[in-house]
Amino acid sequence: MNNYTVFKLLAVSALLLFPFISISQNIEIPAVYSNIEATDDGIYFTDNKGEKNNVVDKKSKWRLSDFEDIEKGVEGGILLEFKKKFEGTVIYGLYPDEPMEYANAVFFKKHIIIEDGMAFINIAKNLSGVYDMANWEKKGKSRIRYRVLDKENNIITNKNVAFSVKEGLFSIETSITAGPFITALTPNSLIITLWTNRNDEASLSINGSTYKSSKAKKHIFRISNLDAAKEYPYVVAFKDDYFKSKIKTAPKNNSDAKFSFAFASDSRGGAQLGESNLGGHNAYIMRKMAALVTFKEVDFLQFTGDMIDGYSIDNQGIRLEYTNWLRTMTPYMHSIPMNVGMGNHEAYLKLFGDPKDYIAVDNFPFETNSAEAIFADYFENSSNGNITEDGSNCDPNPDKIDFPSYDKNLYSYTYGNTAMIVLNSNYLYTPNHRVIEQIGGNVHGYIMDNQLDWLEKQISNYENDKNISHVFVTIHTPAFPNGGHAKNDMWYGGNNDIRPYIAGKAVEKGIIERRDEFLDILVNKSTKFRVLLTGDEHNYTRLHIDNDSKIYPDNWKGEKIKFKREFVQIVNGAAGAPYYAQEQLPWSNDLDKFSSQYALVIFNIDGDSILIEVYNPDTLELIESYKLK
Repeated sequence: MNNYTVFKLLAVSALLLFPFISISQNIEIPAVYSNIEATDDGIYFTDNKGEKNNVVDKKSKWRLSDFEDIEKGVEGGILLEFKKKFEGTVIYGLYPDEPMEYANAVFFKKHIIIEDGMAFINIAKNLSGVYDMANWEKKGKSRIRYRVLDKENNIITNKNVAFSVKEGLFSIETSITAGPFITALTPNSLIITLWTNRNDEASLSINGSTYKSSKAKKHIFRISNLDAAKEYPYVVAFKDDYFKSKIKTAPKNNSDAKFSFAFASDSRGGAQLGESNLGGHNAYIMRKMAALVTFKEVDFLQFTGDMIDGYSIDNQGIRLEYTNWLRTMTPYMHSIPMNVGMGNHEAYLKLFGDPKDYIAVDNFPFETNSAEAIFADYFENSSNGNITEDGSNCDPNPDKIDFPSYDKNLYSYTYGNTAMIVLNSNYLYTPNHRVIEQIGGNVHGYIMDNQLDWLEKQISNYENDKNISHVFVTIHTPAFPNGGHAKNDMWYGGNNDIRPYIAGKAVEKGIIERRDEFLDILVNKSTKFRVLLTGDEHNYTRLHIDNDSKIYPDNWKGEKIKFKREFVQIVNGAAGAPYYAQEQLPWSNDLDKFSSQYALVIFNIDGDSILIEVYNPDTLELIESYKLK
């Protein structure tokens, strides 16, 4: 847990003012944890001093539900009726009536002061005549985008809404507030997901077929029976309104087609205010990055963790941050697949006692209220890793499901001659490893048994698949940190005692032993593994590791791994989070490139050739170009 995380947790604690709320509980405590009990008086954790620590049960300052269904059409414009009274500002603007593939709103020169929990966007007065670039006066309808800022001008959230107007009276219409997003792309199928401003029916037309969704705010369309490497226009419709885009299916495996993909992670909020921290993420850099992805016409984006500030104890608080991130990506990613993995900042926690001590575990019930379950609500990744840690050596009850699901946060996919395996190094995450022996859970950076077994099977399958030439593996935490996380990741300063505790017992293997088992699978059991793609550290680094690399602490007495070949680790946690400088570590002599600039990594695949290009999305400067050996 880095200094910024500690600072954020303390800041959150300031909002979680005592006394704690005690409520009657009917929640079963997961068997993986220790010293937690639920009574009619609440949920408690009893520490090693015998002191009972109440669960912290407070709401986030800003919640998704605070900004849902707040728009009301009135004479002359749109009235925003917020669900809590606060001081702040609204800025707003129309979408130009132009044939643009990546349409975005342009903000008007004036703003509105929020008074008594309300703000009136006077469209008829302020956005008419020479300011009617949307032609709403002629067409009788359009869309408007607005942002909500608090009294310190922090951006809380942003939203867009469709409206119609007749005889001066405005009406709110169904509109897309996030998406469409393309996930789980294959040569013959894909998933399209989007969110709307209210519960309504939607339809999607593609390839001569129309798919319909029931009344909801989240709409999932599972499309099949498509042809490989073919571009398909699609239309999302709501009554009289619609949205048009296109998507190209993946080529067949073993295809000779050239393609490219982009990689990044760590877009959580920057240290500054404004766009660098828009309700939990650095919207300024992510907009630049998404625009560069579309400009470079890459075929898919892999983003592996720490999208948001997270570390939330409020379901609606973390949902607001996810929603904000998706809305930032919305104008750009409706025709490029986006695959997302989990990091430590996606943590959704059950917090006990004094927040300064930070005793917290993955929230429960796991099926509905864990960090993994909330993540799966927002990202419709492939479900081919739909397992748990049940049945592993540490399972406290083989006849019962005791762990969260890996569904949609552990998965793999292929594109042409390339496979990508997405792992989760923050599963069942307990942030403070110093208390894990008392309370249980998993530490930052540790890959648990069943996930490791699943990885080995994936590697074996791709090794035996003649149609796959390259295998990339992505995980949020580096095997070898270089700047910002020397005290954790898969190193912990060389302390192999760090490991998960399940049902009061330590697992057999420590963090460095498990790191070596992980690398043994990648390097020694695969001839096709190319690069380990990680984040967590807020910089760009390229590191090579071989048998001459110093990868153990000086007092190491355990077995040492022998690599069959050199391999490369690329860290790109430079998507907007506060930067880290370089640290000196045993393997620093093997570090080939270090940059604290914002970065987007693009892999250009052409048969057996892999060209890596790294760009600063803010300046468009080429940080490095490197041909993989």
